[in-house]
Amino acid sequence: MRFSHRFDPSILREYDIRGVVGQTLTEADAFAIGRAFGSIVARAGGKRVAVGYDGRLSSPALEASLVKGLMASGMAVARIGLGPTPMLYFAATTLAADGAVMVTGSHNPADYNGFKMMLGKKPFFGQAIRALGDMAAAGDVVPESTGSEADEDIRAAYVARLLADYDGGDRALTVVWDPGNGAAGAVLDRLVAGLPGTHTIINGAVDGRFPAHHPDPTVPANLRQLIAAVREKGADLGIAFDGDADRIGIVDDQGEILFGDQIMVLLARDVLRTRPGATIIADVKASQVLFDEITRAGGKPLMWKTGHSLIKAKMAETGAPLAGEMSGHIFFADRWYGFDDALYAAVRLLGIAARLSGRVSDARTALPALRSTPELRFDCAESRKFAVIAEVAARLREAGARVNDTDGVRVQTEDGWWLLRASNTQAVLVARAEAKDEAGLDRLKAAIADQLAQSGLAAPDFSGSNAGH
Repeated sequence: MRFSHRFDPSILREYDIRGVVGQTLTEADAFAIGRAFGSIVARAGGKRVAVGYDGRLSSPALEASLVKGLMASGMAVARIGLGPTPMLYFAATTLAADGAVMVTGSHNPADYNGFKMMLGKKPFFGQAIRALGDMAAAGDVVPESTGSEADEDIRAAYVARLLADYDGGDRALTVVWDPGNGAAGAVLDRLVAGLPGTHTIINGAVDGRFPAHHPDPTVPANLRQLIAAVREKGADLGIAFDGDADRIGIVDDQGEILFGDQIMVLLARDVLRTRPGATIIADVKASQVLFDEITRAGGKPLMWKTGHSLIKAKMAETGAPLAGEMSGHIFFADRWYGFDDALYAAVRLLGIAARLSGRVSDARTALPALRSTPELRFDCAESRKFAVIAEVAARLREAGARVNDTDGVRVQTEDGWWLLRASNTQAVLVARAEAKDEAGLDRLKAAIADQLAQSGLAAPDFSGSNAGH
C-alpha cells in the first residue's frame, strides 16, 4: 500500500515538530514521522534509531505509533522509555544509534506534544524538518519492510555517567530540586542518592497534567515553590527543570533567581580554569556582563543566534567547550557530549558551589548590577516579522548605529544595548534591553518603541524590568 501523509503545516517548526494533541498533532502524524525519518536514516546508510518519551499523558501512544513508523522503514528501534530528553541524547551517543527521536512537548502546555530529532550525532532541524514534511506528502519513503524493537533501560548508565563528573568533593550541600512533575523525575531519585549532602525533591512524581505549576523555569512565577523551600530549609541551592529537562533554572541560597546568563558566568569561569583561551558561546539575548566576564576570565566570548539546534551546530564548528542561552539551555562539550542537558549542568553547578569559598549569592551579588527588561515577546504577523527586522536594520545602518546583526539587531549605545529579533518558531518579535541605570533603560525602551512605530507597530509592554540583572 502506497504511503502518503500531510501534516498540519503549523507543527513543522524550526527546531522540532510540535502541536496540540488531537487537533494539529495525532497518532497518524507520529506514524508518518517515523516512516519518513526512518527513510532518511536508511538512505543515509543507517539502521538503528533510539526513541524516548516524556511524562505527558499523550506521549506513550505517540511513541508507540512513532515506533511502528520507524519499523515500517526497516529500522531497529531501541526504546529507552520514559525519561528526560538528554537521556535520549545520551542513549543515541552511547548506543551508537544512527538517529534518535524524543516524544516531548518540552515546556509547552499539557495539551501539546512534539518530537525532537537527531540524525547521527547532529541536530535535525530547519530545512531538514520541512523536507521531512515534503517527503511524507509525496510518499517519498523507502519500501515498506519489517524492522525490530528492543527495550533498552539506560537509566543506571546515564546517572552513573552524570555522577562521574561531580567534582565538588565531600562538602555536604543542602539542595532543593523541582522537576515540576516533568520527565526528570524518572531519574532524579537515583541522581541525588549518589551525591553528597542533603537533598529534597518537590514535585518529583512524573505527572503530565503538571498539577503544581507549569514546567518552565524561566518564568519566575513557576519558581515560587522552589524559592519558598530553599528559604525554609536554608538550602545552598535550588534547581528546577523544564518538562523534558533540557533547560535549567537556579535559585541561590538567598532565594534569588539566577538567570541563564548569570548561570553561564559561574560555568564559564570554571571551564576556563582548565581551558584557558577557549571560545564560550552565548545567545544574543545574554547580558553584556556575561561577555565581559568571559573575557575577564581569559576566554573568547562569541555571541550567536538563539535556538538550541543553532547553538549546537556552532559549538561543533568552533570547538567551544561551553555554550548557553538565556532560556536555560546549557551545552557542555567539556567532559560531556555537546548536547544540552540540565541534569548535567546541575551536577557541574553543584561542584562549583561546593568549591566556592563563599556562597552562590556572593558570586551573584558581586556581578555588576544593571537594569534590564525581561525578554519581551509580542505579536507580529508571520508575513511581517522578518521584514520589520530588515527595515529596522536598514534605518540603523543609515544612521550609523553600532549594530550586531547576528540574529536580528542588537544595538550598542552609551547607555547599554537593546535587541529586536524575529522568533523562528512563532509569529512574534522579541525585544530586550539592558542599561547601567533606570534613565538609560528608559532611553533604550524609547529607541525600541521609535523603531517599531516607524514600521507601523505598537511598542510592547515594558513592565516587569528587574534591577538585579
